Amino acid sequence: MAGPPVTVLGEDECWSLLSSLSLGRFVTCLDGRPEIFPVNFVTQRPTVLFRTAEGTKLFGAATHPFVAFEADYHDAELTYGWSVIVKGRAHVLSTSAEIGEAERAQLRPWTATQKLRYVRVNASEITGRRFKFGPEPDHAPTFRNNAGLHQLSTSMATTSQ
Repeated sequence: MAGPPVTVLGEDECWSLLSSLSLGRFVTCLDGRPEIFPVNFVTQRPTVLFRTAEGTKLFGAATHPFVAFEADYHDAELTYGWSVIVKGRAHVLSTSAEIGEAERAQLRPWTATQKLRYVRVNASEITGRRFKFGPEPDHAPTFRNNAGLHQLSTSMATTSQ
């Protein structure tokens, strides 16, 4: 695969890639600490929809609505991969119209547990990157020893003043 090792993806491609998967990670903050949960999901552009039970995910979505959602992929040969991150607001669905729309997505729990609540992440931002995997390039000579690191840190300190 030719080209740069990292490519920034456009919004349309991010949504397309995200909609090709069904497992991602919901990220919220509880007690000032980040929490991350694997969830199965569907996209309903510009949103991500997942189901949950009463508990930490639901509490996080209800009390700290600024959240992130991430999904990624890599091929079996480890030649390429991608990652998409959605940032936005979580909304616990409560009206019959909201729940009816969510049920039309036919999102079913993967685990043998009841997940009676729907959470929709309304995207305010979506970003993504495609990665070409391969060996790490040679380091520049200034990074090969501590003197080089000192030279780098000194030049960084000088330019930041």
